[in-house]
Amino acid sequence: MVKKFIGTKEFYKKLVVLMLPIMIQNGISNFVNMLDNIMIGAVGTAQMTGVAITNQLIFIFNLCIFGAVSGAGIFGAQFFGNEDYEGVRHTFRFKVIFGGGISILAIGVFFFFGEFFLKMYMQGEQGVTDAAQTLGFARDYLKIMLIGLLPFALVQCYSSTLREGGRPNLPMYAGVIAVIVNLVFNYILIFGKFGAPALGVNGAAIATVISRFVELMIIALCSHLNTDKFPFMRGILKSLYLPRKLAFKLFIKGLPLMLNETLWAMGIAIVNQCYSMKGLDAVAAVNISQTFWNVFSIAYMAVGGAIGIILGQMLGANKLKEAKEDSYKMITFSFAISLLVAIVYAFCAEYIPMVYNTGEEIRHLATRLMQLTAISMPFDALAHASYFAMRSGGKMMTTFIFDCGFTWCGNVAIAFILTRFTAIPFLYLFAIMQGIAIIKAFVGIIFIRSGFWVKNIIEEQKTEV
Repeated sequence: MVKKFIGTKEFYKKLVVLMLPIMIQNGISNFVNMLDNIMIGAVGTAQMTGVAITNQLIFIFNLCIFGAVSGAGIFGAQFFGNEDYEGVRHTFRFKVIFGGGISILAIGVFFFFGEFFLKMYMQGEQGVTDAAQTLGFARDYLKIMLIGLLPFALVQCYSSTLREGGRPNLPMYAGVIAVIVNLVFNYILIFGKFGAPALGVNGAAIATVISRFVELMIIALCSHLNTDKFPFMRGILKSLYLPRKLAFKLFIKGLPLMLNETLWAMGIAIVNQCYSMKGLDAVAAVNISQTFWNVFSIAYMAVGGAIGIILGQMLGANKLKEAKEDSYKMITFSFAISLLVAIVYAFCAEYIPMVYNTGEEIRHLATRLMQLTAISMPFDALAHASYFAMRSGGKMMTTFIFDCGFTWCGNVAIAFILTRFTAIPFLYLFAIMQGIAIIKAFVGIIFIRSGFWVKNIIEEQKTEV
């Protein structure tokens, strides 16, 4: 029985080799974002809250792009597992076209309607002056961040394709360099060091945009100049040609995933908007909690990404039985890692908020929020791993219901009702939201055990063509 959930040394070596670069890249990125947050928080609470509100909109865009490239990426991983490099190239072209279109649309929406969305987070109880200052910082930050949306989308196209092709190191190196650039320019432009003007939140936005272009330049140049190492990248942009049937299949399979990521992100943004009904102190505390949760959750997040890639390659190679067996071991590994991290996170929560230049009430509230998220973290890991396992077999509608359905029918509905029709204290509200992860985790395990997701979608594609 134990062997069902525990793998061999070689099994974990393969998993760690793939997840480690993802974890390092995401870890450094989230760590720098954490430092950004601390730097902006050192300027003032209004600045920190304004940036946090704007990042709710950027978060939706980021998840939309992630969903767009991940939908095609399911095919990419299975094409690579089947040694079909031309298929990998087609999926990359689809990502560029789709991701580019989404970026242009998002820029237009945020440019013309950004202030309307930002004001939605300022309907709780707070002073008029505080609200006006926070809105001003949020608006200025958003306008600059729009410049970096398209390069971010293109970086995700390259990074996801390289990972699906078993080459995660280049995205990691490019990401590491980009976050270092971001950190250096943040320090210079936020505080006005080395003769530069002190630009505050505008400086933070400029630094982020610069890092986006640096990351794109590195990953694109290295990909196209080293096709001996990345043979599937050879001639990948000679044209944007896509076989009609494959393009249709990619769109049909990828659209539910893109909608899922987008609607999930919108759901989380709405939940945070419900939190804002409890006042800007709640927004500030949630921002501190989420910032550090992003850092502490990188391990199980990376395991989830590795699960999707490894199982996708196995399914593409028709190793169906092995894929189902290995899914149990990978999910168990994700749970164990997150449990250890959660213990450390709960302990650190007592001290983390002290680094912020904010009120004692906000610090205390942030500590309690982090401890609550630490309790739910292992269950989040189970749900996250189950989601990627199901997605590897192309079960888009099921993952849509599993992920987006829980968010909207659970988190969003409950948060909306409790904040609009009850006087429930914010801390109790937050605890209820975290508790939904436990239900979701058990449903995910039931889905995985059923085995309905174990499917080779590449063979289906060949049959249809």
